[in-house]
Amino acid sequence: MRIVVGLTGASGSTYGVEFLRRCPAEKFLILTKWGRHVLHEETGLTSQLLAEHVKRTFPDEDLSAPFASGSTPFDALVIIPCSITTMARIACGLGDTLLTRTAQVALKERRRIILCLRETPLSTIALEQAHRLSQAGVIIMPLAPGFYHRPQTIDQLVEQFVDKVLGVLGCPTAWAWKPEALEG
Repeated sequence: MRIVVGLTGASGSTYGVEFLRRCPAEKFLILTKWGRHVLHEETGLTSQLLAEHVKRTFPDEDLSAPFASGSTPFDALVIIPCSITTMARIACGLGDTLLTRTAQVALKERRRIILCLRETPLSTIALEQAHRLSQAGVIIMPLAPGFYHRPQTIDQLVEQFVDKVLGVLGCPTAWAWKPEALEG
């Protein structure tokens, strides 16, 4: 499986880092200008430190990169975290950056897209855009961790959400419901 991963300037870059570490697929990273800034502010990491988890990193300004064309195959685009601005650009059909152009390619080629939104509350306009993208087949996953597994740390919250994304992609996950949980 070949996955393009986008990290935007939304808070929650730790989710993107954990996804890159744990996703077993061949991964290509698109890091926006503000994604690079927030990554460093929130985690202390740089794109160079993420390089070991991806086959290649592309700057968002590089519209000559392979994924800007439908001729370059990939199975899914996962934007984690996804800013509301990025979602809005995708919903409006803007492809003025590598990340938004890759999303336009994924939409026209009917490839899987997962947007992990990090914003609250959501405006009516953002909800309308999310609805529009959902109708086009995009999976909208707000970064809202569950508490079913009784997390004791922030890392456990992040891990559980990343498992949910991996599960949606059809990848193996560490966390799953136990059959005995269904018994009386």
